[in-house]
Amino acid sequence: MSFVGFWSALYKKRSGSSFKKNLKAVLGFSPGSLSLYKTALTHRSIKETSDANNERLEYLGDAILSAIIADYLFKRYPYKEEGFLTEMRSKMVNRSQLNDIAIKMGLKKITVFNKADNSLKVSQIFGNTLEALVGAVYLDKGYKKTSKWVGEQIIMPHMFVDDLEVLEINHKNKLYGWANKNGKQLEFETMNEQMQGGRRLFTIGAVVNGKVIAEGKAYNKKDASQIAAQLAVEKLGIINGEATQP
Repeated sequence: MSFVGFWSALYKKRSGSSFKKNLKAVLGFSPGSLSLYKTALTHRSIKETSDANNERLEYLGDAILSAIIADYLFKRYPYKEEGFLTEMRSKMVNRSQLNDIAIKMGLKKITVFNKADNSLKVSQIFGNTLEALVGAVYLDKGYKKTSKWVGEQIIMPHMFVDDLEVLEINHKNKLYGWANKNGKQLEFETMNEQMQGGRRLFTIGAVVNGKVIAEGKAYNKKDASQIAAQLAVEKLGIINGEATQP
């Protein structure tokens, strides 16, 4: 069987009762339109056309999830200013966080993507899939039920808001702060740029005094530089602006 034929066969297998059962286990309710959810769980590495992969639903789900979380934070923190609320929302919809939540929810097991594409292993496709799933739930059940579902299945069991209040997620700012405090020259350089599955994959290096400390890969430079910064912070062991490693 050809590569394309193999993935097509796998895609078709999801029309059975096992897919519906697994999807129900993730959602916590019986889905309406199965085809809608199949699209939400199909990465563009398998289906390139916009009506067959989850990119459009990801766009929709991103907006819906952001609105639901904004509403949640607005009600949870009635006396907090806009800056605090915006930062908290950013922490809650952080790509890495959503990716971890998606995996914990079991999306990795039912998402169809090209597992032979090594670049997908360093990307955040499951977080993107979670957003697409939110979009599918919204189209299937409407905003009110989607808001309730996000609260019960995503926010309450996975987003520990009290912990997120004190979490610093902007690793670039943390790394820049350390560099400035210690007289280091920090730059983020594009190390490589190549096409992967029809998309441009960027490799960004965190460079300190001319030495590459860490590299991050993503489908946009912003995410790649944040990944590089996070790896650099971990490698240097930066705590409260001081590095535990030379």
